[in-house]
Amino acid sequence: MIGLGMTLIIILGYAVYSNTVDSEYYGYITSNEHIELTLSQDDVEVAEWYVTTNDAISWINTTVLGAPVGSTLVVQSEGESWYHSPSLGEDVDYPFNCKEISGDYSEYIEVCDFSTTHELEVEGDFSIMRGIVSISLPIEGLGYLQADDIADAEEMAGNLIDGESGIITWRVGIYNDGEAIDNSGIDIFMNATIHQFVSVSEFNIDPVQESVYGMATLVGCFGLMLVIPLVVYFSAVHKAKKDEAVRLDAPDLNAD
Repeated sequence: MIGLGMTLIIILGYAVYSNTVDSEYYGYITSNEHIELTLSQDDVEVAEWYVTTNDAISWINTTVLGAPVGSTLVVQSEGESWYHSPSLGEDVDYPFNCKEISGDYSEYIEVCDFSTTHELEVEGDFSIMRGIVSISLPIEGLGYLQADDIADAEEMAGNLIDGESGIITWRVGIYNDGEAIDNSGIDIFMNATIHQFVSVSEFNIDPVQESVYGMATLVGCFGLMLVIPLVVYFSAVHKAKKDEAVRLDAPDLNAD
């Protein structure tokens, strides 16, 4: 049993080491740059603005100051639907990004509204609408993918960024009863988080450290499996020897 346990420990330890050294996963880094967009107007007296982007965008945020309470902020994109939810940007235990795990843990599901147009009712002097244009881009600027080699990983990462790029015209307006209001005293800002490909590197962890951890875990598991039977065995042997000693020391009642 001890020999079998040690053999399994060595085999599984080598498996941990080999999988640690040869990884098929690669991390790719993007610029993750936050920029403020320059809004334009056709009529400077009307609360309507527009701007055109041509980047791979994850976050798109619109902030309004001084709009009348009860009016409606409308953000529309021409050329691309995007995601919005009141939960975006809230202080939660995890970074909410419009994806949640399904009830059976088999896939991610989208939980934000996906449309070209989103609305937000103004409830105070400060209002902000947060949205995500692409949930495929790495929110923190670091993503992972599986590839055959680093050249393949670099190509896949570049194609991902290029595929999420596109020309979008954003139109922002503040309305009351369906009509654009006067923009006097209103300040509006629109910023975006854009991504450009930076680099790719193979996902690596310390093979020696991981092997030590793996070996320690395996030794602990097999140790528990071995200790209990051995304790029972040696206890039984000790009891048998003790019983034999008692039997030998006992007086012979049949003796004359």
